[in-house]
Amino acid sequence: MAKLHTVLLNVFLHPLRTLNNLDRQFWKSPAMSRFLTRQFHKMYYDTEKRTWGNTFWFGVQVNKCPLDLWIYQEIMHEVRPDVIIECGTAAGGSAMYLANMLDIMGKGKVLSVDINPFDGRPKHPRVTYILGSSTADDVVEQVKSHIAANDKVLVILDSDHSMRHVYNELRIYSKLVQPGSYVIVEDSNQNGYPVSPFYGPGPMEALKKFVAEDASFTIDLSREKFYLTFNPRGYLKRIR
Repeated sequence: MAKLHTVLLNVFLHPLRTLNNLDRQFWKSPAMSRFLTRQFHKMYYDTEKRTWGNTFWFGVQVNKCPLDLWIYQEIMHEVRPDVIIECGTAAGGSAMYLANMLDIMGKGKVLSVDINPFDGRPKHPRVTYILGSSTADDVVEQVKSHIAANDKVLVILDSDHSMRHVYNELRIYSKLVQPGSYVIVEDSNQNGYPVSPFYGPGPMEALKKFVAEDASFTIDLSREKFYLTFNPRGYLKRIR
């Protein structure tokens, strides 16, 4: 009762300041933050033609959330990778984005793997396109042939989003990542996390299974600082 009395007195004496403080407390509420984030996430995702399906890097389509791309460059700056393995090329926009970030850093290359050919993918001296399934033995050997013994490797998984395929990718490519670097599991928002509720087991289920089995990796929630991410719980950091 005394607390309510104090609030009412403050509203009477300092109405604007008090209402502003109450407003801040309202938005800082964890439950409200989760609710608003989920609703905005679903709106953003479901309006694909306006948002992530209409996103370009220097004229090349990038089917990603720009907030995740910002996180990628922060990770790249910290890790200083010699090799970035990208499973899932599509039009090549993200490969070009990664290569341009490496240009700024003055080092590194991108190995981008996709099962489908795509005419007109951008060319860049730092980018090597590899055609085939990311989990096929011959493709994995091709990828490994581009990696030197002391190279720092960063992995981004964005190909087939079925649970089985993502889990197999995690088992294969996690072995190429050094402590301090990451395997990023994209589109873990599928199957109700919070979009596409009827998608079926996918990236989220795969990464949960993988992390439960491999104590070398931890989920780095600090990479979700912008609230909206297409990769919830998908920033897997190698800690040992």
